[in-house]
Order: sequence, then C-alpha cells, then structure tokens
Amino acid sequence: MTITAKGQVTIPQALRTRYCLRPGTEVDFLPLEDGLHIIPHKAHRHSKSVVDDWLLKATGSATVPLTTNELMAITRGED
Repeated sequence: MTITAKGQVTIPQALRTRYCLRPGTEVDFLPLEDGLHIIPHKAHRHSKSVVDDWLLKATGSATVPLTTNELMAITRGED
C-alpha cells in the first residue's frame, strides 16, 4: 500500500469485508514497537450492522402466501 500526499491509504476489499469496515467506520491507531495496529471502534447502538443490512435486503422477499399464524402452526407442528 502507498500513503497518499493526504496521508490516506486504501484498505484492500478483502480486509474491509473480513473486518466489517465500511465508509464512515471510525478506527484507532495503536502504536507498537514494530508497527501499528488499526482497531475499529465498537459499533454504537444506533449504527447499522451487517445484520441490519441483511434484514433490509430480506424485507419483503418471502413468496409463500401464508399468514403469520399459518406459518407458526406449521412450525409448531399443529394440524
């Protein structure tokens, strides 16, 4: 990686995906004797998570024409 004149680096996509680093993610730099650790801040209660993104995509995707009560009866094994 190369540091730009503004002090920026591009984190490879594979690492951004693996560590859930999205635009706007805040990170801390932890200096070590032989380098740096980049540590993302813990997600705040109100920040979107991977699960939130998945739920947003999944909303409305069910194609089974059953009511909630019918699905629950099937889940419970009720006749």
